[in-house]
Amino acid sequence: MSDETQSLALDGDHVVVLFDGVCNLCSGIVAFIIRRDPGARFRFAALQSPAGKRLLERYGLPRDEMESVVVIHRGRAYVRSAAALEIARRLGWPWRALYPLRIIPRPIRDLFYDAIARSRYRVWGRKAECIVPTPDVRARFLDW
Repeated sequence: MSDETQSLALDGDHVVVLFDGVCNLCSGIVAFIIRRDPGARFRFAALQSPAGKRLLERYGLPRDEMESVVVIHRGRAYVRSAAALEIARRLGWPWRALYPLRIIPRPIRDLFYDAIARSRYRVWGRKAECIVPTPDVRARFLDW
């Protein structure tokens, strides 16, 4: 893992989001986060990218067939519904209001998460290649 990737992944001020770079829904969620993150606390990498794969390996997560968003914050990795709730928690109001949903047992939350993940390509579509960030946000992507 490059020093920059490692420092961003472990930095207490940044939240790293690993996402499916060819999924239209996932790319839309990244754009949603960027618009609501004026302090630029969130950093991003596609699961398929070199930085994404290094971080998956670093946190002991499978590098292939990953069907989840991953959030890395303060040296801890969150997946599936836990990752989604961590994003909501750090976006501020009104999105932070979703965080108390963590009281719902994780297996139940993950059932809903998995249903969306399984249908994401069918419902929202798929790109031929990973997104290319615009110049104004490129610095927030670990592989740029």
